[in-house]
Amino acid sequence: MSVLLIFIDGLGIGEDNSHVNPCANNAFTLFNIVKSDIPKKPLPYGGSMVSIDATLGIEGLPQSATGQTALLTGVNSARILGYHKQGFPNNKLRDILRENSVLKKVVEQEGKAAFLNAFRPRFFQYRIEEIVSKLSVTTVANWVAGLSFFALQDVVDRRALYQDFTNIDLIARGFKMPVFTPHEAGEILASEAQKFDFCLYEYFKTDHAGHSQNMNRATEEIVKLEEFLMSLLSRIDLDQNTLIVTSDHGNIEDLSVRTHTKNKVPAMVWGSNVIQAERLHSLTDIVPFILERIEYMSRSETKENKNVGSTLEFYHGKEVIPCQ
Repeated sequence: MSVLLIFIDGLGIGEDNSHVNPCANNAFTLFNIVKSDIPKKPLPYGGSMVSIDATLGIEGLPQSATGQTALLTGVNSARILGYHKQGFPNNKLRDILRENSVLKKVVEQEGKAAFLNAFRPRFFQYRIEEIVSKLSVTTVANWVAGLSFFALQDVVDRRALYQDFTNIDLIARGFKMPVFTPHEAGEILASEAQKFDFCLYEYFKTDHAGHSQNMNRATEEIVKLEEFLMSLLSRIDLDQNTLIVTSDHGNIEDLSVRTHTKNKVPAMVWGSNVIQAERLHSLTDIVPFILERIEYMSRSETKENKNVGSTLEFYHGKEVIPCQ
């Protein structure tokens, strides 16, 4: 039994207007998401979708650093700062992550946890303390949990995925990598996720596409994500696993603006406790939901090999540079 959290950056719930919202498209099965459909629209494979607040009760547009910290800790980080912070977490947000990272909490409960995004070779060239101010929330959340980081060889060996799960970006940079179709990437993630009690996968090309205000680019990202997730759902055992797909703020759902939005974001849940998705109302509700599930599993099973990451043990987050 396991919990898999897929974090999709910059995916909100927009208006039913196909001129500005690539998700206002009846051709999509999962991502035909508009405000008028919530919460009436059922998901395939018995899933449930609710809309959750990303503003955290703070004026201004939601931003990545505070939104992702709230998402991965359950702490209202924007309220603590008094504002929404973009980009990388500052000292105060890193302190929140150091105490409350969901990856760390799972490890403390003697569970097996992993951040399944793989990193390029230069990620491992510097000591993390030297460049910590340029580390993303997800990277810090993994580092403070004492977990390993995955490398590109892990992608080749089908143990992890790059942030572009097709590897096309890597190939364009000159790396010799296999090309994965979104369907194939979904199969890999489904297989690897079931080896852990909890794992996280981050996809942020949606946020970049939203900022571009390019409908073709945005639609292509949604098409890839749909194929990826439908493949994963067809392979994962939902009687034994919980899948959660959510975001940190809106963006791609409204291409009429270059900025983030105040729209609510989707929280999609599949698995044996899918009915409990109705309890999710804010970014801060995701971690308690996950930990309740992990606590249940830890009471039910004896765990071995608690902290599993890259097969190259000397990584362990000690020498990294902040880029995927």
